Amino acid sequence: MNLTTPALLFPAISLLLLAYTNRFLVIAQLIRSLYKQNAEHPDRDLREQILHLKVRIVAIRRMQVLGIIAFIFCVLSMLMLFLQMPSPGTVLFAASLVLLVASLGFSLYEVQISGQALQLQLKGLQDPSATTQPGPPVNSP
Repeated sequence: MNLTTPALLFPAISLLLLAYTNRFLVIAQLIRSLYKQNAEHPDRDLREQILHLKVRIVAIRRMQVLGIIAFIFCVLSMLMLFLQMPSPGTVLFAASLVLLVASLGFSLYEVQISGQALQLQLKGLQDPSATTQPGPPVNSP
Protein backbone atom coordinates (compact mmCIF):
# COMPACT_ATOMS: atom_id res chain seq x y z
CA MET A 1 0.00 0.00 0.00
CA ASN A 2 1.31 3.46 -0.80
CA LEU A 3 0.53 6.97 0.42
CA THR A 4 -2.11 7.65 -2.22
CA THR A 5 -4.42 4.85 -1.09
CA PRO A 6 -5.57 6.53 2.15
CA ALA A 7 -5.46 9.90 0.40
CA LEU A 8 -8.32 8.69 -1.80
CA LEU A 9 -10.61 8.70 1.25
CA PHE A 10 -10.02 12.39 2.00
CA PRO A 11 -12.63 13.82 -0.38
CA ALA A 12 -15.18 11.14 0.50
CA ILE A 13 -14.88 11.61 4.25
CA SER A 14 -14.87 15.40 3.92
CA LEU A 15 -18.05 15.37 1.85
CA LEU A 16 -19.72 12.96 4.27
CA LEU A 17 -18.89 15.19 7.22
CA LEU A 18 -20.28 18.19 5.35
CA ALA A 19 -23.50 16.31 4.58
CA TYR A 20 -23.79 15.12 8.20
CA THR A 21 -23.30 18.65 9.51
CA ASN A 22 -25.90 19.99 7.11
CA ARG A 23 -28.43 17.39 8.29
CA PHE A 24 -27.64 18.23 11.90
CA LEU A 25 -28.12 21.97 11.36
CA VAL A 26 -31.42 21.54 9.50
CA ILE A 27 -32.85 19.22 12.17
CA ALA A 28 -31.63 21.48 14.99
CA GLN A 29 -33.37 24.42 13.31
CA LEU A 30 -36.56 22.37 12.93
CA ILE A 31 -36.44 21.36 16.60
CA ARG A 32 -36.10 25.00 17.65
CA SER A 33 -39.04 25.96 15.45
CA LEU A 34 -41.25 23.14 16.76
CA TYR A 35 -40.20 23.87 20.34
CA LYS A 36 -41.22 27.51 19.95
CA GLN A 37 -44.48 26.50 18.30
CA ASN A 38 -45.18 24.03 21.12
CA ALA A 39 -44.42 26.67 23.76
CA GLU A 40 -47.01 28.98 22.18
CA HIS A 41 -49.61 26.28 21.53
CA PRO A 42 -48.89 23.04 23.44
CA ASP A 43 -49.61 19.99 21.33
CA ARG A 44 -48.87 16.33 21.98
CA ASP A 45 -48.08 15.70 18.31
CA LEU A 46 -45.47 18.47 18.34
CA ARG A 47 -43.82 17.05 21.44
CA GLU A 48 -43.69 13.61 19.82
CA GLN A 49 -42.14 15.09 16.69
CA ILE A 50 -39.52 16.88 18.78
CA LEU A 51 -38.67 13.65 20.63
CA HIS A 52 -38.43 11.79 17.32
CA LEU A 53 -36.09 14.47 15.98
CA LYS A 54 -34.00 14.11 19.13
CA VAL A 55 -33.38 10.46 18.25
CA ARG A 56 -32.27 11.56 14.78
CA ILE A 57 -29.92 14.16 16.27
CA VAL A 58 -28.28 11.47 18.43
CA ALA A 59 -27.79 9.27 15.35
CA ILE A 60 -26.29 12.17 13.40
CA ARG A 61 -23.90 13.02 16.24
CA ARG A 62 -22.72 9.40 16.24
CA MET A 63 -22.28 9.54 12.47
CA GLN A 64 -20.20 12.69 12.86
CA VAL A 65 -18.02 11.30 15.65
CA LEU A 66 -17.29 8.08 13.77
CA GLY A 67 -16.59 10.03 10.58
CA ILE A 68 -14.18 12.37 12.37
CA ILE A 69 -12.32 9.49 14.01
CA ALA A 70 -12.15 7.75 10.60
CA PHE A 71 -10.67 10.94 9.15
CA ILE A 72 -8.08 11.14 11.95
CA PHE A 73 -7.12 7.48 11.45
CA CYS A 74 -6.81 8.11 7.72
CA VAL A 75 -4.44 11.03 8.37
CA LEU A 76 -2.42 8.95 10.83
CA SER A 77 -2.28 6.15 8.28
CA MET A 78 -0.82 8.54 5.73
CA LEU A 79 1.68 9.77 8.30
CA MET A 80 2.81 6.23 9.08
CA LEU A 81 3.18 5.45 5.38
CA PHE A 82 5.10 8.68 4.86
CA LEU A 83 7.45 7.71 7.70
CA GLN A 84 8.05 4.36 5.98
CA MET A 85 6.07 2.39 8.60
CA PRO A 86 3.75 0.31 6.39
CA SER A 87 2.37 -2.08 9.04
CA PRO A 88 0.94 0.58 11.40
CA GLY A 89 -0.16 2.56 8.34
CA THR A 90 -2.11 -0.40 6.99
CA VAL A 91 -3.70 -1.12 10.36
CA LEU A 92 -4.76 2.52 10.78
CA PHE A 93 -6.15 2.58 7.27
CA ALA A 94 -8.16 -0.59 7.93
CA ALA A 95 -9.48 0.94 11.17
CA SER A 96 -10.41 4.07 9.23
CA LEU A 97 -12.42 1.98 6.79
CA VAL A 98 -14.21 0.13 9.59
CA LEU A 99 -15.12 3.43 11.28
CA LEU A 100 -16.32 4.86 7.99
CA VAL A 101 -18.58 1.84 7.46
CA ALA A 102 -19.93 2.25 11.02
CA SER A 103 -20.62 5.92 10.30
CA LEU A 104 -22.48 4.97 7.13
CA GLY A 105 -24.45 2.40 9.15
CA PHE A 106 -25.69 5.14 11.47
CA SER A 107 -26.47 7.20 8.39
CA LEU A 108 -28.61 4.38 7.05
CA TYR A 109 -30.39 4.12 10.41
CA GLU A 110 -31.05 7.89 10.42
CA VAL A 111 -32.42 7.77 6.87
CA GLN A 112 -34.75 4.92 7.86
CA ILE A 113 -36.23 6.74 10.86
CA SER A 114 -36.50 9.88 8.75
CA GLY A 115 -38.52 7.95 6.19
CA GLN A 116 -40.77 6.51 8.90
CA ALA A 117 -41.54 10.01 10.17
CA LEU A 118 -42.52 11.12 6.69
CA GLN A 119 -44.74 8.07 6.26
CA LEU A 120 -46.60 8.99 9.46
CA GLN A 121 -47.09 12.56 8.21
CA LEU A 122 -48.36 11.34 4.83
CA LYS A 123 -50.68 8.84 6.51
CA GLY A 124 -52.23 11.73 8.41
CA LEU A 125 -52.85 13.55 5.13
CA GLN A 126 -54.43 10.52 3.48
CA ASP A 127 -56.66 9.69 6.45
CA PRO A 128 -57.77 12.88 8.25
CA SER A 129 -59.30 10.83 11.07
CA ALA A 130 -55.84 9.39 11.84
CA THR A 131 -54.75 12.66 13.45
CA THR A 132 -56.77 14.91 15.68
CA GLN A 133 -54.94 18.06 14.78
CA PRO A 134 -52.65 18.55 11.82
CA GLY A 135 -49.17 19.57 12.85
CA PRO A 136 -46.40 21.11 10.86
CA PRO A 137 -44.66 18.78 8.46
CA VAL A 138 -41.54 17.00 9.61
CA ASN A 139 -38.80 18.07 7.23
CA SER A 140 -36.45 15.31 6.34
CA PRO A 141 -33.22 16.59 4.89
